[in-house]
Amino acid sequence: MKRDEIKKWRESTTGEINSKISELENQLYKLKHQLHIGQLKNFSTIKKTRKEISVLKTLVVEKKSTGAKKNGVEKN
Repeated sequence: MKRDEIKKWRESTTGEINSKISELENQLYKLKHQLHIGQLKNFSTIKKTRKEISVLKTLVVEKKSTGAKKNGVEKN
């Protein structure tokens, strides 16, 4: 993911991010299936997809932590 894409996702809602995460997880499942049956040619797509999922999950956690601090409630 490029910095511009990450900025775009920072501005979006948590629901939109979660829907993108589920879409990427479904894509990752299909890629792993292709790997096991020998159809996958570009193995780096699995790594890229996993990285995108982790970046988006990190953004969700950041949004939750900043939302809690804005409301005056800080969770540890």
